[in-house]
Amino acid sequence: MTVRLRPHHLLCMLTFIGKGYTEAFTENYIRIAARLSAGEDIVVVEGPDDVCGPMLGEPGMHCLSESVTDRDLKASEAVEALLGVSAGPGASIRPSTDFLQRMRAAFAQGSIRDACERCEWSPLCTGIAISGFDDVLVVATAGPPPW
Repeated sequence: MTVRLRPHHLLCMLTFIGKGYTEAFTENYIRIAARLSAGEDIVVVEGPDDVCGPMLGEPGMHCLSESVTDRDLKASEAVEALLGVSAGPGASIRPSTDFLQRMRAAFAQGSIRDACERCEWSPLCTGIAISGFDDVLVVATAGPPPW
């Protein structure tokens, strides 16, 4: 199986510690984090993904808004520049040790965070990065390179 993630969730997963918009959202994301930590591959999708699922019926759902679509574009460009591989819709990524280490190092340095501008979770994510990514739920797995 694969986990379907939109591009900006490639960044969000780096700092996910079990907090979210709703209880259903958080429980779903915890299950996704466990799947990623177990080594399931990621397929990058356009629009709502496995993380968005519980939010799709909510009033004021932002998953289809222009600002989120812009966030996805910025995230895919940043990840592509960092790793030198496609991170847009259709890309396949393995959340290996190397992938998470490189992504978290760049995230902590701020070099892949343009997509995080105006995100309500950005201050929390900054704190998690400053703490050395303590208590994150997506943990590195052994295995071949992520591409």
